[in-house]
Amino acid sequence: MSESTSKTGAKSVQIALTGYDLINSPRLNKGTAFSDQERDLFELHGLLPPHVGTLDEQVDRRLNALEQESTPFTKYSFLRDLQDTNETLFYALLVRNIEKMLPLVYTPTVGEGCQRFSEIWRRPRGVFLSHPNKERIAQILGHPRYDGVKCIVVSDGERILGLGDQGAGGMGIPIGKMALYTALGGLHPERCLPILLDVGTDNDDLLKSPIYIGWRHHRVRGQEYDDFVDAFVQNVKKRWPHVLLQWEDFAGSNAARFLERYHDQLCTFNDDIQGTAAVATATLISAINVTGVTLEQQKIVMVGFGSAGIGITNLLAQFMQDRGVSQQEARKRFYGVDRYGLVTEKTKDLRPEQRVYARAEQEVQSWRQTSGEISLLDVIRRVQPSVLIGVSGQGGVFTEQVVREMAKHSRRPVIFPLSNPTDRSEATPQDLMNWTEGRALVGTGTAFPPVKIGGREEHIAQTNNSYIFPGLALGIVASKARLVTDTMIKAAAQELVRHLPTQKDKQASLLPPISDARSLAALIGRAVGKQAIQDGQAQVDGEAALEREVQGNIWEPIYAPYERKQEASRKSA
Repeated sequence: MSESTSKTGAKSVQIALTGYDLINSPRLNKGTAFSDQERDLFELHGLLPPHVGTLDEQVDRRLNALEQESTPFTKYSFLRDLQDTNETLFYALLVRNIEKMLPLVYTPTVGEGCQRFSEIWRRPRGVFLSHPNKERIAQILGHPRYDGVKCIVVSDGERILGLGDQGAGGMGIPIGKMALYTALGGLHPERCLPILLDVGTDNDDLLKSPIYIGWRHHRVRGQEYDDFVDAFVQNVKKRWPHVLLQWEDFAGSNAARFLERYHDQLCTFNDDIQGTAAVATATLISAINVTGVTLEQQKIVMVGFGSAGIGITNLLAQFMQDRGVSQQEARKRFYGVDRYGLVTEKTKDLRPEQRVYARAEQEVQSWRQTSGEISLLDVIRRVQPSVLIGVSGQGGVFTEQVVREMAKHSRRPVIFPLSNPTDRSEATPQDLMNWTEGRALVGTGTAFPPVKIGGREEHIAQTNNSYIFPGLALGIVASKARLVTDTMIKAAAQELVRHLPTQKDKQASLLPPISDARSLAALIGRAVGKQAIQDGQAQVDGEAALEREVQGNIWEPIYAPYERKQEASRKSA
């Protein structure tokens, strides 16, 4: 496939495929929108109904068919089939209806999509690298079909959202993320490659299932697992020296380890750690615009003190330091709570990244109950925080008692239950509003319907990483960054902050409408690219060159005219 410019100035694409081969190529298929001339050139007469339609008509028809589906999962399955049939139509449908489509192609519906991945898998998409194929990684990735890849999202399926180990079904996450790289970030689908590292699963239900499509083996762990991941990374570096590699939904300890190990070896980031941190930080600043209490004055309780919780905490602490607070003082504003309660110097299995936020035993000794632990409710009573953030994956952990206790001491409590899917959310927005008499400022990690307060409905901001990672990826690709720096992540958050509705209206939603996400991604991409230039990581010559790359990397889902390659056989497959 190659591009040329016709006599009329329109860009056309030269195609070698004909007949069934062309129609069965998701990236090239136009369905009924193939013109009469194209049907002549590519031997399509008889394979298509006679009507010659338009992309607009197809979008309307597919939207109507989608709305006939009765459940979110069947709609998810419908859209996956469409993506595997006609990518241009799929993305046109997404881009034009992003508010309707986002909850269907990603959270919360993608969770069920991963759980039921084996029953809806039909056509190849992305790459499955299974442990038994360790020696074939170079061969698999070396196929010419992957020559144009610029960005990869990889998962091993062990910690899918709040659902745990989904094995090979975890591929639904890289596929969903890559779809948003294109729909929101504008990156051409040919540049995006979802990858699943199949190292087995410890989910017995999957291992017993007769339809499970993954490697039927308990998870490989320890050095053998690390060696497999390293073999993957080294082959990626060799195959694509300048590719962007995003880690997604690895178990918390592995997520942090791999980011630390590889962040200075290739251009890489972890969206669960860094993307979540960026959007949570921007959303908290939006809430602060409403409350008027400065960031450095906040007392923040973080429930779920693994890689995601630490990532949010670190970025917020950095923003505090940017406002003149010392590192030590900034760290004192945070109270981490994990499965053993408040994180203290005596917490079991305390990790180095947690230790810097651990409370001194002398400070909290009197807080302990007879069990020896300090519960979330104990922390709320003692600390009287202004902000409560949850990334625990534990549905309902923000109980009525906890929330009402917090509301006693804060006029406008800021509460972000960020875990997803819906049943793993720490609380529902409606309950939070009921328990705080409508005073809470709420951001959620998954989509919820509007809440009812005093006879009116109020939209709840979805603190969704999709505000950040598509633009972050666009900026990295456009700047041809060698590495992803912490300041590039911060630049993404700062750009989102500049466009918060609460900058102008305290009654507005905490975040812009998700329908603005595509235009926001371009702005974030430019900000990230400029930061990459400042950090000495970019491989473009200045901001003018960066702008050309940004524009050149934004693909619009429209049908280009096709021309037949002269050397192509006229014999249809």
